[in-house]
Amino acid sequence: MVRCGGVLLRKYGNFIDHLRIYVRGGTGGMGLERLGGEGGKGGDVWVIAKENYTLKKIKDRHPEKRFIAGVGANSSVRALKGEKGKDCEIHAPVGITIMTDEGKEIGELNKIGDCLMVARGGRGGSFVTDFLPSKGQVQMIRLDFKLVADIGLVGFPNAGKSSLLSKLSHAKPQIADYAFTTVRPEIGKIMYPDYKQISVADLPGLIEGAHINKGMGHKFLKHVERTKQLLLVVDISGFQLSHKTPLRTPFETVQLLTKELELYKKELLTKCALLAVNKMDLPDAMNKFKELTEQLNQPQDFMHLLPEDTVPCSTIPFKHIIPISTLTGHGIEELKQCLRKSIEEQYEIENEGHQREKLQKLRNSYQSILTAS
Repeated sequence: MVRCGGVLLRKYGNFIDHLRIYVRGGTGGMGLERLGGEGGKGGDVWVIAKENYTLKKIKDRHPEKRFIAGVGANSSVRALKGEKGKDCEIHAPVGITIMTDEGKEIGELNKIGDCLMVARGGRGGSFVTDFLPSKGQVQMIRLDFKLVADIGLVGFPNAGKSSLLSKLSHAKPQIADYAFTTVRPEIGKIMYPDYKQISVADLPGLIEGAHINKGMGHKFLKHVERTKQLLLVVDISGFQLSHKTPLRTPFETVQLLTKELELYKKELLTKCALLAVNKMDLPDAMNKFKELTEQLNQPQDFMHLLPEDTVPCSTIPFKHIIPISTLTGHGIEELKQCLRKSIEEQYEIENEGHQREKLQKLRNSYQSILTAS
């Protein structure tokens, strides 16, 4: 386990999901007092979401992690109004939350092209400032990356999440028969015959106590926040992290996963969720699956079988429970169709909500016009 932990830390070190950088807006240009000329404004620093960008790429290209915008041009006889300083653009991946060093959120970049100003340039010298320029804004900011995906795979180590991702998509995550083979998030895309695509994120395996940052803790859980839906993956034979920990039944495993999500951020349990029960090729798997579905249909009748500290305050009402085997391929196509149906239903609900919101705004505007007249 110690050796495995060493591999875990080393490999996760190649994946960066947060970065602290220095940003400074450009100083304004000098004004020209004798002619009333105004210096150019200093350049601004912007963070812009770009495709195929990572925080590691930013760090590799800018090891000093300093981003400074251009200085505004001084006012002169030839150009009384000085030109604005050149803006500094920081290209970043989609899914970034930008915060100040004090933890105040500046904003988020959720789609390609989204941009945020993180350091404003100083004003150019003018009559108001005795023709002296001001310096640009200076601050340390934090870029916090959270995966943006349609589906997030959630499960304890060795549940078969990586194998499932490889079956669902063309992704090639690391797969082996020991815990913690997934030590960095992987994203694959399910491709359907009509060219519909659904993105699936395979996230590092949880361990008990992840909500208080045990194991990969928060490095894992924060990536769950931006996935639209959750796909919990459990082993039909149960889960045991090591010989020193108790063997959990499939039902107990589901409740433990629920508990960890709940303790980290209870809002995660409001996401639509599906359950994939893996390794159905094992002996007596079907009987265990029937027992599990009975327990999940009436979870309160079986909670007394669990240790008190593992019982979640609320349970997850799974939209679909699908038995699968990543070894034989059993249930994979059914799972693909269930995922698509679930995502499309959510899209329709969200679209209807947007339409109602727009209609309400139009009604409010029309009412305001009538009231004013």
